[in-house]
Amino acid sequence: MRLTALIVAATLWLAPALAFAEGQAAQIIAENRDQIEKPSRQTIGPVITALAASGDPMADDILSAWADKRLVIRKADNALLLATPDGDGLSLSALDGTPAGTATKADLTELKPNAGVRGLIAAALVQFTLTDPDPARRAAALTSIARDPTAETLEPLRAAIETETDPALKAQKQRLERFLTLRFDPDPEARVAAIESLGSDTALDVRAALNPLVATTRIAGAGAPQGQNVARSLTIGRDLNDSEAYALLVAANLAPARLTLQEQRDALLANVVNGTIGGIPVAELNTQAARDRAYTALEAAGTVAAAATDDEAKAALAAHRFFDVYVEPDPTVTDAARAALTRIDRKVSVMQAADLGLDALSLAAIFFLAAIGLAITFGVMGVINMAHGEFITMGAYTGFVVQLFVPDYTLSILIALPLAFVVTFGAGVAMERLVIRHLYKRPLETLLATFGISIALQQILKNVFGTQARPLTAPGWLDGSLTFNDVVSISYIRIAIFVLALVFLMFFLYLMKRTRLGLEVRAVTQNPAMAASMGINPDRINMLTFGLGSGIAGIAGVAIGLYAKVTSEMGADYIVQSFMTVVVGGVGNVWGTLAGATMIGSLQKLIEFLNPSNTLAAQTYMILFIILFIQFRPRGIIALRGRAAGD
Repeated sequence: MRLTALIVAATLWLAPALAFAEGQAAQIIAENRDQIEKPSRQTIGPVITALAASGDPMADDILSAWADKRLVIRKADNALLLATPDGDGLSLSALDGTPAGTATKADLTELKPNAGVRGLIAAALVQFTLTDPDPARRAAALTSIARDPTAETLEPLRAAIETETDPALKAQKQRLERFLTLRFDPDPEARVAAIESLGSDTALDVRAALNPLVATTRIAGAGAPQGQNVARSLTIGRDLNDSEAYALLVAANLAPARLTLQEQRDALLANVVNGTIGGIPVAELNTQAARDRAYTALEAAGTVAAAATDDEAKAALAAHRFFDVYVEPDPTVTDAARAALTRIDRKVSVMQAADLGLDALSLAAIFFLAAIGLAITFGVMGVINMAHGEFITMGAYTGFVVQLFVPDYTLSILIALPLAFVVTFGAGVAMERLVIRHLYKRPLETLLATFGISIALQQILKNVFGTQARPLTAPGWLDGSLTFNDVVSISYIRIAIFVLALVFLMFFLYLMKRTRLGLEVRAVTQNPAMAASMGINPDRINMLTFGLGSGIAGIAGVAIGLYAKVTSEMGADYIVQSFMTVVVGGVGNVWGTLAGATMIGSLQKLIEFLNPSNTLAAQTYMILFIILFIQFRPRGIIALRGRAAGD
């Protein structure tokens, strides 16, 4: 019973207040109808604020209707109503929400607020949308404020933070409040506190908010500017040239426009009087100084328009000073913004270095994949195979053909990897049986023969697949990038290539150190005669080794094809880097190949970073560096030791 009595008492106590609030909007409209019908931004602000603060549930509807030009006057009785489209006509309601019949557009006069008034209305509506029960509407309101921030939205946003129940939206509101505070709050201390609260956040929206605070404009004056936030004093010849400085004087109406020689000549010729110009005989006007004096005399007489001669321009420049001044007038705010941007720039530099390192590692993984097959054929067997790039291309085209028949990209890649190995392994074995085995210990002939095979394979691929780039599509789960922040990211395809390179490294080490084939390959590499005497067939081992290197190149082609364009010349883009990787790392050493790939990938990315506008020059510089490196360390980063090194 006591609880029931309390509820009844509360209802009786709140009812008059609610009823009063419900009538507030209509009363405010009635008291300020003249201003509402003919509003101006300067006078209507208090009326809109009163509506928003009234607590009347109809205030939101009234303001929304006013902004949408649905606040109308019925011509028949001059009543102010809300209109809602209803079929071919309009449904009307009073300002308290009660129905008021229907009408056509001809029966009504629309109230059309101008852009300034609509801005005030939109700011007032913010407090309704920011506290709307629907989280989607609150999120949309935050997006709208962030897109077009105004000073009027700051206080409603602050008021909406405490009542926000969604943690994500609350964090978004707090972040947006800091941005609006540092831009619009009249208290410099609050703006500085907002700037410092951002710390060294490197997000793009943070930098976009801070950069306008340190924006500068150039001015000229007779002395130091008073009441302005000076960024620095400018020196002619160091910070700006004479023309730029004089243009500032002209723009500030501190000096007349410069007089060109042609304009001066035309003016002097037009004012020849009795053989003189400005009182100076024409015969004496044989120097620029004399012509300047004549023009100055004409200026004094009002005959010609005022303009600055060279001497006058120099005098004007000497008499004035030039400054960069901040657009933001408060120096404490600009100091805080500049310090924050310095912290951010320092952090961004570290992140750029990390991003450059990731790019270098991913490029090194690509070079390692392209070179690991060559490390076997060239590094282990000593065969200079100029057709190695074409085995990479064959692997990529194998992946393309598989995807023509297997539309599932994940399954097609899983099929293409072993199939590319089989295809290029067979091609490598055939090449070794038909050509290479007849040219062992004859490196020049091997180079020429494999170069010819390279050209022939390129032409065959062109005839079969055409000259257009063919797509080798990655599975959907490899789309996008692993993003750490606004600066550091790496694509999932490059991560996959990096993982594949590690897998091949482990496979190669296991093959060479833990299998009979690896033992026989090492034996044949170090001493073929001794290996043959122990029952090993060097001819068979050479064939399998060359096929293995070619097969690995085919798998690398599938991986690289997911990242690069697949054309008949695709392999040519990697053959030079592959040879450099093997030679720089150390011939015959897989760890050397890895070190060489890392060095070349890092070097290329560093040069491209220092010279981003010219990638061809970057490759040229890289090759020159490699040539110099080989001069000082001809055996590479990790040189072979023992008998194999002597060979």
